[in-house]
Amino acid sequence: MIPIAKPIISNAEIDLVNEVLKSGNLASGEYVKKFEDDFANYIEIPYAIATSSGTTGLHAAIEALELPENSQIITTPFTFIASSNSILYSGHKPVFADIDPNTCNMSTEHIRKLVKENNNIKAILVVHLYGLPANMDEIMKVANELNLKVIEDCAQAHGAEINGKKVGTFGDVGVFSFYPTKNMTTSEGGMIVTKDEEIYNRGKLLINHGSSERYVHTILGYNYRMTNISAAIGLGQLRQINHFTSQRIKNAKLLDKGLKDIEWLDIPYVPSGYKHVYHQYTIKIKNKLRNDVINKLEKNGIGYGVHYPTPIHLQPLYKELGYNGISLPNAERLSSQVLSIPVHPSLSETDIHTIIEVLKSI
Repeated sequence: MIPIAKPIISNAEIDLVNEVLKSGNLASGEYVKKFEDDFANYIEIPYAIATSSGTTGLHAAIEALELPENSQIITTPFTFIASSNSILYSGHKPVFADIDPNTCNMSTEHIRKLVKENNNIKAILVVHLYGLPANMDEIMKVANELNLKVIEDCAQAHGAEINGKKVGTFGDVGVFSFYPTKNMTTSEGGMIVTKDEEIYNRGKLLINHGSSERYVHTILGYNYRMTNISAAIGLGQLRQINHFTSQRIKNAKLLDKGLKDIEWLDIPYVPSGYKHVYHQYTIKIKNKLRNDVINKLEKNGIGYGVHYPTPIHLQPLYKELGYNGISLPNAERLSSQVLSIPVHPSLSETDIHTIIEVLKSI
């Protein structure tokens, strides 16, 4: 079986976790602080706050912006539901922009249309889907023109760049996820990053019960802290992230070369100057039934994923919230066409050759 994802755990992570276990300091502490500092250095940003998950990080990041009550926030319907749910958790309303059919990231044309039509929009929550940066130059132009806040959901994009600048550093605040399928893991965990000291200070309060010092609580906060055990895994992973990324890109190039001439699919599109870090290698199936392709992969022991089969505005929860009346044709069409195939660093060249040959045989 060739799995769609596989975390790589080295002796470095095992040794660091053993250190934590032997120390007895299992909750948040010095390993978390070290992980925050090292991750901030990796992203090239002043401040980082470790959290218990990417979702809790998004929730805290949005609340740290202190937007007016019931603000409207533009985001994508074509991602994991945690992104828009985090807006709801914070008492705000998601406004969905359709996606660019080439990149599967938000359409900047549709973003401009939405902000012209709606004076209540206060922020944009950008998702860098599959590891490909969204069009941050255009998004930041819109945000700066209208004084909108920008949250970057970098859950799938560790180390992704536009012209050498890492995602998470363009907007007001960025959030990463370290779930086991991600480009690096802490088992479960997340990281808020920002250049803004006020956002950082408020974020630190929000993830720790609103506590400014022991048993002193200045705001309503949450228990969103990362543990030393998770941070120890993260420290070991962070030492290897550049290697992981290089291997993902190498594997993606081999897949590109082998699949580019297959007429019934499109390989991932990468704009000039963009560094795609391939959390997923997602093809678009043009003139075949996706289920036929899936059946062929299953028969040959090749893992796959559909990211994502139902756009968020068509999810039962969001239909109940009144979103079923909107039309987002690109997201709706691509949800029936996208298919992710293995690209992770554990793949051998033989594995990649097998994937290519199976797809060519269809």
